[in-house]
Amino acid sequence: MDIQNDNQTVNYFDQSIYDYKEGSSRIESHLPKVAEGYFNFTEACFKEGAISQKHKQLTALSMSIYAKDDYCIIYHTKGAVEHGATEEEIMETIAVSAALGGGAAFSQGVTLALDTFDHFNQNLH
Repeated sequence: MDIQNDNQTVNYFDQSIYDYKEGSSRIESHLPKVAEGYFNFTEACFKEGAISQKHKQLTALSMSIYAKDDYCIIYHTKGAVEHGATEEEIMETIAVSAALGGGAAFSQGVTLALDTFDHFNQNLH
């Protein structure tokens, strides 16, 4: 999904990731200990372990869809793609989230999550 911004075409997915990183850097410059603690914690949570990184990203994606968190949907769909998630795995993740979150989760999954999957999967292949 591309959007027009002051006569420039901006890719929504890449721009969202950039916006998140820019905001994170801003917090980090003002609250370095808080940011460091948060980043270390989340990095540790997503390391390969008994659960693969792909499955951790799919779990986070399901929770993000349920929470209707656009930035996390994009971020964790990208992470799942980067760790080898297939379209079928993304769709099953959407289905599990929708089973708990109903129509709101379903609509977030079949729009934003699938559009993000298509964007990042296309860029990897």
